[in-house]
Order: sequence, then structure tokens, then C-alpha cells
Amino acid sequence: MNRKTKEEEAMKIPDLIGEARSQLSSLTGLPLGTTTDVSKAGEGWKIAVELVEKKSIPDGMDILATYEVRVDPKGNLLEFHRKGMRKRIDLEQTDFENEEI
Repeated sequence: MNRKTKEEEAMKIPDLIGEARSQLSSLTGLPLGTTTDVSKAGEGWKIAVELVEKKSIPDGMDILATYEVRVDPKGNLLEFHRKGMRKRIDLEQTDFENEEI
């Protein structure tokens, strides 16, 4: 019997990112933007991806949302959260956690 170790079962980072992006776009129905962050989180990974929430003309007025995705070492999406939004032309995003309502 040929058993794989945890290291052999784990995906490589580019594959993890691709899988996370694909699953997130499929679940939200939104077009993909840029991957902005990847970091180790426990035994899995945390990946931040921008998605286009609303397409506008001109493109600089598109509304982009940053989603944080957590995946296990095999690339299975465990959870995702929208962390903030911005217009494409803006350099900073609006954080939901710090925003006053």
C-alpha cells in the first residue's frame, strides 16, 4: 500500500491560489481581480483576492471587493469573508471593521 505523507498531499502555493480563486469566483459569481496576499494560517493558508463587485464605465470606477479565503493544505475552501471595498481608482479600501454606520 502506497501512503502519502501530509507534505506529499499538500498542494503547491500556485496551485492553492488558483484553486482558491476558482472556488471563490464560482461561489460568488463575481469576476476575478488580483490576488493581493497569501500567508500560512495554522495547517492551511489564508489568501486575499480582489473581485469585481460592480463593473463601471470608465473602468477606474469599478467597485472592487477584497475577500479573505481560508483553505486547507489540499486546497479545499473552508471559509471566505468580504473584508472591504474600493473603487479601482482609489488606492485605499474601506474596511468594514473600522467603518462607522
